[in-house]
Parts: sequence; C-alpha cells; structure tokens
Amino acid sequence: MRQGDIMKLHYGATSALALATALMASGAGAVGLDRSNQDITAIFEEGNVLELSFGKVFPELSGKDVAVFGGGEYDNVGEDFLNVSTSAKMDFGNGFSGAVIIDQPFGADIDYPTTALALGGTMAQLDGHTITAVGRYQFNENVSVHAGVRRQTLEGDITLSGAAYGPLNGYSVALEENDATGYLVGVAYEIPEIALRAALTYNSAIEHDFDTVESIPAALQAGLGLPAQVPSTTTVETPESWNLDLQTGIAPDTLAFANFRYAAYEDTLVSPQVFSAATGGASLTNIDDNYQVQVGVGRKFSDMFAAQVAVGFEPEGDERISPLDPTNGKRWISLGGAYNMETVTLSGGIRYTMLGDANPETRNPDGSISDRAEFSDNSAVAIGMSVAYRF
Repeated sequence: MRQGDIMKLHYGATSALALATALMASGAGAVGLDRSNQDITAIFEEGNVLELSFGKVFPELSGKDVAVFGGGEYDNVGEDFLNVSTSAKMDFGNGFSGAVIIDQPFGADIDYPTTALALGGTMAQLDGHTITAVGRYQFNENVSVHAGVRRQTLEGDITLSGAAYGPLNGYSVALEENDATGYLVGVAYEIPEIALRAALTYNSAIEHDFDTVESIPAALQAGLGLPAQVPSTTTVETPESWNLDLQTGIAPDTLAFANFRYAAYEDTLVSPQVFSAATGGASLTNIDDNYQVQVGVGRKFSDMFAAQVAVGFEPEGDERISPLDPTNGKRWISLGGAYNMETVTLSGGIRYTMLGDANPETRNPDGSISDRAEFSDNSAVAIGMSVAYRF
C-alpha cells in the first residue's frame, strides 16, 4: 500500500489523525485563553463531511498563600469544563470547497475557594463561541489558498477578592455579551502521493466593545467619589495568531504530523474604566505572547482502525503571573484511536497535561509587585471524542 493510502481511512475534521483536535479543546494544553486553537483543517477533508466533537477537561490546580498571608490552601481553583465544536465541509467542483465551523476558541473557568486569605473568592469566567466560514481554492494538486470570516461572541465576569488586592478587594466587572468579526487567510502545499501537507493560516485579531458594569468596593467608592456601580464600555482585542499544520507519510500506513501555533496575547488587555483609573492603566489580564508545539505519529492498522500518539509543550513565559491564570508553561501527551464504519467514523482519546509551577502576583499600594500564592505539581486530564459522517 502506498504511503498516501493512509488517507483513505478518515479521522474526522482534520487530515493528520485529527483526534488531536478534540483533545486540543483542553485549555490545559493551549496558549493563553485558547481552547480550540482556531482550527480550520476541516477544509482539507476529502469529500463532504459533517463532524461533531466534544472535549471535557478536568484540571487539578491547587496552591497556597505565601507565608505572609498565613499559607492557607486553595484546593483546585480550576473548574471542569466542556468544549463542543461542529463543522460541515463540502466540495463545489472546479477546485472550490468550503466549510462552516462552530467552536469555542477562548475561555476561562477560575474560582478560588474562600478558604485562604490572599486570594480567596477571586474568580474569572469567559464564555463564547465563534462561527467561521472558510473557502478554499486549489490551483492544482499541490498548491491551494484558503480564506474566510469569523463571527465571534464573548462574555465575561471577573471578581478580585482577598487581602492581596488591598482597596480593590471586592471589585468585580461584568462584560456583557458582544459580537465582533474578523478574518483568516492561508496557503497550503501538498504532495498527495506521500500524504504531505504544509498549511499556514493567519487569524486576525478581533476587537470587542463590551457594555460593562463595574461593582466598586467601599474603599474605592470613598477614595474616588464613585457610586457602587459604574457603567461604561470596555474595548478588548482577542489575539492575532498563526497556525502551521504539517503532515507527511513516513512509511506505508504511517503518518507523522506536527502543529505549531503562535498567539499575540500581549495586546489582549482588559482595563475597564474604574479599574484603569485605580491602577494607573493596568490590565486585569497578564498574558504573554507565546507559542505551542505538538508532534505525533499515526498508524493505520486496518481499513477500520487507526491510532495516534502525540506530545507537546508550551514554554514558560514571563515570571509575572496573574491569579486569573496561575500556571506557567505546559507539557502533555495524548493517545487516541479512530474506528471507521463506511460513512461514519468514531474517534476518541485522552490527554494528560503537566502544568508549570507559578507564583501569582498582585500590585502593592505603592505600585510594586509581590508574590501572593504558590502553585506547583498541578495537572489536567482531557478526554475527547468525535463523530464524522461522510456523504
């Protein structure tokens, strides 16, 4: 059997044994607030395909206050979450194809128990979804281009609670649901005979203008002469990013693949009006530009069954870590399999992620930064499955 024949056993809406897609729904294995990595590789599927994917993440993210706050413990500040995506891809003939993808590209679920002094009660939730319409044109069997538009919906709630926040203790902000539009463009090079593909995609930043309500603690109300709640508009930009997806046959029935993603999160600032005035223009978020890499190999064992293994990492970033994301760097391994039944393919797998140690920080009244807690030896488990139907 030729190396390219491994493509005849389908794996859902990615071409490189893309069970990895469902598992990439783990925020415990992604840059910044990423959850789906804005994956659009459904557009490279053969024929017409409908797919539905689920990913469930179970983080274990525990720590304790630094000694000056008494060393009180936080038992798992990361909440379990579910990530769902669906896609529909169709061929239109004459080199044209298109896909519609619905996913949840960004999210956060952090909630500090009120059992410790420094950060007890602090929480952050970010929810939303994106609808992406992408088209592809193949000049020949080797070169193609793709482009599309995204309609993104987001909403969020953040509460700062605990002695570490000083006069901001008890501050909260609600970012009301907002829709905004962005775009993507990309190019791909393929050699079908050896199942080789290199696809590069640029995802634009998307700017949201959130209707905002800030709830102001009494200490700030008195100091700034403010009411208990202040409405305003907060502009937040989700990051521009680049995705590089690679694959090639390396032996009959065996495929090697790699994924690289770079996201420019330093421009993703959340600085509502009152919070900005009280902190000299600081942001509620503190996320570095960063990248992640995953490499793996897939093997087709029969016309009905295939499996994959992959490893990946995200390097450590700036030592300054927000309490709203108390990790620094990640390493993971994933295992998965796919079972093909003529027009239907079932895929499933599991990922184990080791989360990097971190010391969350906040500002002191004089503007300096100090460690407030210590998080170490944490991890997350993600399970994923997908169902693909070809017609």
